[in-house]
Amino acid sequence: SRLLQAFPLPSLPRKQPTVLVVCGPAQNGAIGLVCARHLRIFDYEPTIFYPKRSPDPLYRDFTTQCEKMDIPFLSYLPTEVQLINDAYNAVVDAVLGAEAEVGEGREPCAAILATLKHIRIPIVSLDVPSGWDAESGGSGGISPDVLVSLAAPKECARRFLGRQHFVAGRFLPYDVQKKFELNPPEYPGTECVVAL
Repeated sequence: SRLLQAFPLPSLPRKQPTVLVVCGPAQNGAIGLVCARHLRIFDYEPTIFYPKRSPDPLYRDFTTQCEKMDIPFLSYLPTEVQLINDAYNAVVDAVLGAEAEVGEGREPCAAILATLKHIRIPIVSLDVPSGWDAESGGSGGISPDVLVSLAAPKECARRFLGRQHFVAGRFLPYDVQKKFELNPPEYPGTECVVAL
Protein backbone atom coordinates (compact mmCIF):
# COMPACT_ATOMS: atom_id res chain seq x y z
CA SER A 1 0.00 0.00 0.00
CA ARG A 2 1.10 3.57 -0.55
CA LEU A 3 1.08 4.16 3.20
CA LEU A 4 3.88 1.70 3.79
CA GLN A 5 6.17 2.81 0.97
CA ALA A 6 6.25 6.55 1.53
CA PHE A 7 9.33 6.77 3.74
CA PRO A 8 12.15 7.15 4.91
CA LEU A 9 12.88 10.74 4.01
CA PRO A 10 16.44 11.25 2.78
CA SER A 11 15.98 15.02 3.22
CA LEU A 12 16.38 14.85 7.00
CA PRO A 13 20.05 14.57 7.93
CA ARG A 14 21.04 12.57 11.02
CA LYS A 15 22.08 15.74 12.84
CA GLN A 16 18.36 16.61 13.12
CA PRO A 17 16.99 13.65 15.04
CA THR A 18 13.94 15.14 16.83
CA VAL A 19 10.80 15.36 14.71
CA LEU A 20 7.27 16.29 15.71
CA VAL A 21 4.72 14.41 13.58
CA VAL A 22 1.32 16.14 13.65
CA CYS A 23 -1.46 13.80 12.50
CA GLY A 24 -5.02 14.63 11.47
CA PRO A 25 -8.03 12.31 11.81
CA ALA A 26 -8.22 10.96 8.25
CA GLN A 27 -5.92 9.22 5.74
CA ASN A 28 -3.12 11.79 5.86
CA GLY A 29 -2.94 11.30 9.64
CA ALA A 30 -2.53 7.57 9.12
CA ILE A 31 0.30 8.26 6.68
CA GLY A 32 1.84 10.44 9.39
CA LEU A 33 1.73 7.51 11.83
CA VAL A 34 3.52 5.33 9.29
CA CYS A 35 6.02 8.13 8.73
CA ALA A 36 6.74 8.32 12.48
CA ARG A 37 7.27 4.57 12.63
CA HIS A 38 9.74 4.69 9.75
CA LEU A 39 11.56 7.66 11.24
CA ARG A 40 11.96 5.66 14.47
CA ILE A 41 13.31 2.65 12.54
CA PHE A 42 15.95 4.90 10.99
CA ASP A 43 17.10 6.27 14.37
CA TYR A 44 15.24 9.57 14.42
CA GLU A 45 13.36 10.59 17.55
CA PRO A 46 9.77 11.22 16.50
CA THR A 47 7.03 12.47 18.80
CA ILE A 48 3.41 12.26 17.64
CA PHE A 49 0.55 14.68 18.19
CA TYR A 50 -2.66 12.88 17.17
CA PRO A 51 -5.56 14.62 18.93
CA LYS A 52 -8.54 13.19 17.02
CA ARG A 53 -7.95 9.49 16.61
CA SER A 54 -9.77 7.62 13.89
CA PRO A 55 -11.88 4.59 14.86
CA ASP A 56 -10.73 2.85 11.64
CA PRO A 57 -9.10 -0.49 12.64
CA LEU A 58 -6.12 0.06 10.31
CA TYR A 59 -5.39 3.47 11.81
CA ARG A 60 -5.73 1.99 15.32
CA ASP A 61 -3.19 -0.66 14.33
CA PHE A 62 -0.76 2.04 13.16
CA THR A 63 -1.22 3.83 16.51
CA THR A 64 -0.54 0.61 18.43
CA GLN A 65 2.61 -0.05 16.38
CA CYS A 66 3.91 3.42 17.24
CA GLU A 67 3.12 2.92 20.93
CA LYS A 68 4.92 -0.44 20.95
CA MET A 69 7.98 1.27 19.42
CA ASP A 70 7.98 3.66 22.41
CA ILE A 71 7.21 6.69 20.27
CA PRO A 72 5.79 9.31 22.65
CA PHE A 73 2.39 10.89 22.00
CA LEU A 74 1.75 14.48 23.11
CA SER A 75 -1.48 15.10 25.00
CA TYR A 76 -1.64 18.67 23.67
CA LEU A 77 0.15 20.88 21.15
CA PRO A 78 1.82 23.87 22.82
CA THR A 79 0.38 27.15 21.54
CA GLU A 80 3.65 28.83 22.56
CA VAL A 81 5.51 28.21 19.32
CA GLN A 82 8.92 28.80 20.92
CA LEU A 83 8.45 25.55 22.88
CA ILE A 84 8.08 23.66 19.59
CA ASN A 85 11.00 25.51 17.98
CA ASP A 86 13.24 24.61 20.94
CA ALA A 87 12.18 20.97 21.33
CA TYR A 88 12.21 19.77 17.72
CA ASN A 89 14.34 20.08 14.61
CA ALA A 90 11.45 19.63 12.18
CA VAL A 91 7.68 19.13 12.00
CA VAL A 92 5.92 16.65 9.72
CA ASP A 93 2.56 18.05 8.63
CA ALA A 94 0.15 15.12 8.24
CA VAL A 95 -2.91 17.08 9.34
CA LEU A 96 -5.17 17.48 6.29
CA GLY A 97 -3.56 16.45 3.02
CA ALA A 98 -5.79 16.06 -0.02
CA GLU A 99 -8.86 14.97 1.96
CA ALA A 100 -11.64 17.37 1.01
CA GLU A 101 -14.03 16.02 3.65
CA VAL A 102 -11.93 17.46 6.49
CA GLY A 103 -12.46 21.21 6.37
CA GLU A 104 -9.71 23.54 7.60
CA GLY A 105 -12.16 25.31 9.90
CA ARG A 106 -13.00 22.23 11.94
CA GLU A 107 -11.29 21.64 15.24
CA PRO A 108 -8.74 20.57 16.15
CA CYS A 109 -7.31 21.23 12.67
CA ALA A 110 -7.80 25.02 12.63
CA ALA A 111 -5.99 25.47 15.96
CA ILE A 112 -3.13 23.22 14.81
CA LEU A 113 -2.71 25.16 11.57
CA ALA A 114 -2.76 28.46 13.46
CA THR A 115 0.20 27.20 15.50
CA LEU A 116 2.09 25.66 12.56
CA LYS A 117 1.87 28.93 10.61
CA HIS A 118 4.11 30.59 13.21
CA ILE A 119 6.85 28.05 13.89
CA ARG A 120 10.37 28.68 12.59
CA ILE A 121 11.70 25.12 12.30
CA PRO A 122 11.32 23.36 8.92
CA ILE A 123 7.93 21.87 8.05
CA VAL A 124 7.69 18.75 5.88
CA SER A 125 4.19 18.42 4.39
CA LEU A 126 2.84 15.06 3.24
CA ASP A 127 1.06 15.07 -0.15
CA VAL A 128 -0.73 18.44 0.13
CA PRO A 129 0.26 21.14 2.64
CA SER A 130 -2.47 21.45 5.26
CA GLY A 131 -4.89 24.26 4.52
CA TRP A 132 -4.11 24.21 0.78
CA ASP A 133 -6.69 23.30 -1.83
CA ALA A 134 -5.38 20.20 -3.65
CA GLU A 135 -6.20 21.76 -7.03
CA SER A 136 -5.68 25.52 -6.77
CA GLY A 137 -3.22 25.64 -3.89
CA GLY A 138 -4.76 28.54 -2.02
CA SER A 139 -2.95 30.68 0.50
CA GLY A 140 -4.79 29.88 3.71
CA GLY A 141 -2.43 27.16 4.83
CA ILE A 142 1.11 26.76 5.97
CA SER A 143 4.32 27.33 3.99
CA PRO A 144 6.33 24.10 4.19
CA ASP A 145 10.05 23.88 3.49
CA VAL A 146 9.71 20.37 2.05
CA LEU A 147 6.81 18.77 0.16
CA VAL A 148 6.55 14.99 -0.18
CA SER A 149 4.01 14.23 -2.90
CA LEU A 150 2.58 10.73 -2.62
CA ALA A 151 2.34 8.76 -5.89
CA ALA A 152 2.36 11.95 -8.01
CA PRO A 153 2.41 15.71 -7.41
CA LYS A 154 -1.03 17.25 -7.00
CA GLU A 155 -1.99 20.34 -9.00
CA CYS A 156 -1.31 22.60 -6.00
CA ALA A 157 2.38 21.58 -6.03
CA ARG A 158 2.86 24.17 -8.79
CA ARG A 159 2.51 26.81 -6.05
CA PHE A 160 5.03 25.17 -3.71
CA LEU A 161 7.97 27.54 -3.13
CA GLY A 162 9.89 25.58 -0.49
CA ARG A 163 13.41 24.18 -0.60
CA GLN A 164 12.79 20.57 -1.68
CA HIS A 165 10.05 18.61 -3.41
CA PHE A 166 10.05 14.81 -3.38
CA VAL A 167 7.77 12.18 -4.86
CA ALA A 168 7.39 9.09 -2.70
CA GLY A 169 6.20 5.66 -3.76
CA ARG A 170 6.87 3.70 -6.92
CA PHE A 171 3.66 1.74 -6.68
CA LEU A 172 1.37 3.25 -9.33
CA PRO A 173 0.09 0.55 -11.70
CA TYR A 174 0.92 1.15 -15.33
CA ASP A 175 -2.75 1.40 -16.35
CA VAL A 176 -3.29 4.20 -13.80
CA GLN A 177 -0.21 6.03 -15.08
CA LYS A 178 -1.52 5.73 -18.64
CA LYS A 179 -5.12 6.70 -17.79
CA PHE A 180 -4.08 9.94 -16.07
CA GLU A 181 -1.14 10.61 -18.40
CA LEU A 182 1.28 10.57 -15.48
CA ASN A 183 4.99 10.55 -16.12
CA PRO A 184 6.48 9.35 -12.84
CA PRO A 185 10.15 10.12 -12.25
CA GLU A 186 12.84 7.48 -12.51
CA TYR A 187 13.55 6.12 -9.05
CA PRO A 188 17.27 5.42 -8.56
CA GLY A 189 18.10 1.84 -7.59
CA THR A 190 15.69 0.57 -4.93
CA GLU A 191 14.74 4.05 -3.66
CA CYS A 192 11.05 4.74 -2.97
CA VAL A 193 11.67 8.51 -2.80
CA VAL A 194 13.04 10.74 -5.56
CA ALA A 195 13.83 14.47 -5.53
CA LEU A 196 12.21 16.61 -8.21
